[in-house]
Amino acid sequence: MTAHRRAAVPPPTANTGALPGFGATFAEAGEEVEIPRRKVISWAFWDWSTQPFNSVLLTFVFVSLYLTGSSFLPPEIAKLSENDPIREKAVADLTSGYGFVSMLAGILILLLAPVLGQAADRSGSKKRWLFVSTMLLALAQFALFFTYADPAFFWYGAVVISVGAVISEIAGVNYNAMLVSVSTPKTVGRVSGLGWGLGYIGGIVALSIIVVFTSFDWFGMDTSNGLAYRLIAVGCAVWTLVFSIPLFRNVPEPAAAEGLKRVSFFASYAELVRDIVRLYRTHRPTFWFLVASAVYRDGLAGVFAFGGILAAAVFHFTSNEVIIFAIAANVVAGISTVLAGRADDRFGAKAVIVWALSILLVMAVVVFVLHDAGKVPFWVCGLVLSACVGPAQAASRSLLARVTPTGLQGEIFGLYATTGRVASFMAPGMWALFIAAFGATYWGVLGLAIVLAVGLVLLLLVRLPKHERV
Repeated sequence: MTAHRRAAVPPPTANTGALPGFGATFAEAGEEVEIPRRKVISWAFWDWSTQPFNSVLLTFVFVSLYLTGSSFLPPEIAKLSENDPIREKAVADLTSGYGFVSMLAGILILLLAPVLGQAADRSGSKKRWLFVSTMLLALAQFALFFTYADPAFFWYGAVVISVGAVISEIAGVNYNAMLVSVSTPKTVGRVSGLGWGLGYIGGIVALSIIVVFTSFDWFGMDTSNGLAYRLIAVGCAVWTLVFSIPLFRNVPEPAAAEGLKRVSFFASYAELVRDIVRLYRTHRPTFWFLVASAVYRDGLAGVFAFGGILAAAVFHFTSNEVIIFAIAANVVAGISTVLAGRADDRFGAKAVIVWALSILLVMAVVVFVLHDAGKVPFWVCGLVLSACVGPAQAASRSLLARVTPTGLQGEIFGLYATTGRVASFMAPGMWALFIAAFGATYWGVLGLAIVLAVGLVLLLLVRLPKHERV
């Protein structure tokens, strides 16, 4: 009688279930995969194409200088000095109101991102969905042109830009899921960092163009009724359309996941629950990383979303100072992100994330404590913050790519979008809550710091496999 021996269960590795999917789009059976550089750069250029929406509209210019500024205050309050308690309270109402709308947008991401990513996996349409969402993102940016400088248009502007954030996040689901198609186990960290780095450089170029137009007083153009900011939104829309072309021309559509049947939209939620349970049972490091990232990545999103508001509303940066700071921040972030990609491949993504979050926490506390000490503390701490956010985001993307089961990239990155950079769920909620409770915008920093601290603790508790250099 032959004894039956239980098959050995391999120990978890840094590449649980994911390595076979890397470069699969370009690989031939049995061959060493080498990704054409043109396809890698074309993929990374999507970050460049959408970065102005994040850096110019969401963070440093449209929201911080326009939507939450004096243009949307009642005229009698807008005339008061910046330090007047009545004006400060009115500005705090705008910033917390914007946070509330962003939180609702985050709920939409929570509901839509996973099932749309799942549908893309099943149908093999990641690139097609990315094209549709990119066009919708451009349309949302065009729609911001109609946000006139009047308090009556505040909620219109807040809703439109928050809808744009939802679309951007859903687009990022399929974009991130395509990372394994343009990288190998040896290069995933560098390719992910290249995308983030190009994005920051794109932000620098876009912000520099705005500085030129501002320096020449918009070449004599009548910029009343917020026209300058509204034209900036249109420029960002055109930028998105033009610079997304390389990806759609040069990067092929990844193949559909094998063995997955198409299901209806609502049935996708039942499938999603089953897949989450299965993920917990079979790829536990991936599951717990998603849980931890649900917190800390939302804190990272909050740093981006509200950094410009802090500069303008708390540290009283002028419009030009905010834009100059934004350029400097993007330069620092771009360089640090590209360098961190190499550290990611060498030391592991988790180490990069832990160090970045730790420094972010310290800087957030310093900004809160020194909120009335002038502009220098924000310059110093803000640039250090910028040097940490990009590496943490890029390392998170590469870490997830390493521990995602083959064929489930779209669905897992859908959960990644849902649990991580939920545009307004935890961090914006804490931001709005602290401002509403204490009546001053700078208190929002503590809300963000709490989210980052909880996320860091949760990440440290995740038992990810030991990183192995490939």
